[in-house]
Amino acid sequence: MGQLVHAQGGGAAVKVDEAPSQYLTFALGGEMFAVGILNVKEIIEYGNLTEIPMMPTFIRGVINLRGSVVPVIDLSARFGGKPAELGRRTCIVIVEVTDELEDQISRHDIGIMVDAVSEVLDIPNSEIEPPPAFGARIRADFIFGMGKVNGKFVIILNINKVLSVEEIAMLTGTENVSPESLAGTGNIQ
Repeated sequence: MGQLVHAQGGGAAVKVDEAPSQYLTFALGGEMFAVGILNVKEIIEYGNLTEIPMMPTFIRGVINLRGSVVPVIDLSARFGGKPAELGRRTCIVIVEVTDELEDQISRHDIGIMVDAVSEVLDIPNSEIEPPPAFGARIRADFIFGMGKVNGKFVIILNINKVLSVEEIAMLTGTENVSPESLAGTGNIQ
């Protein structure tokens, strides 16, 4: 809910949105990350991946999610690190990514492999700092902001940049492949 703030000197009232945003937090390589809960569709157990030959290491493979082909991205490898080790709590978070290509908005489901899902947190906008200009182990454009939670920072990801279908297609050398086929909007027969 917003509240009205009256400007000094008799100016018009301005509505300020104080509602905290919710984020799903997860562990990845010993660090805590978060994605907006509105991007998250579901969390599933890691398994039943079909590997795709000749793909970069950050593309672990594809899964069959209720008849749809969904690519699974290893975030550790995507951030330039080594591929993630499978653990007892490793899971796949299915997120919806929005791409804007040639005045067309398309939505795709993509799985991200994480070490462990933690919890859903309310992080008010007032507790989110801009991304650091340097010092982060991942690209600055991948970071939406740094959320302050109990005296510690949580890296809030800009999931549409991290999982840009257009950029992933360029990195995989599949520029002629449509984003729909890469993102798995086709059905498994």
